[in-house]
Amino acid sequence: MRVIAKSTLRAFWEKHGDAEVPLKTWYMIVERADWKDTHEVKKIYTDASVIGNNRVVFNIKGNRYRIVVYVIFKLRKVFIRFVGSHQQYDKIDAKNI
Repeated sequence: MRVIAKSTLRAFWEKHGDAEVPLKTWYMIVERADWKDTHEVKKIYTDASVIGNNRVVFNIKGNRYRIVVYVIFKLRKVFIRFVGSHQQYDKIDAKNI
């Protein structure tokens, strides 16, 4: 899958150093994946939440942080829509971000 954009992750881990390794790991796994649908996402990330509108939420660092992505499986693209703390996540509309 092509993740757009790693710079979003980098900007986050530069402010939250404890997120760097987990975010880099997530990025590497997703870049190497060849997901056809959300079922394949859940095979690797069993705690990921498929929330509709082509959005998937990933828990990072023991659910301290979250990533919301918009996935277009046919194009093999994953667009990062949000990276933040669990508390910040609670304040957004993840289905429409």
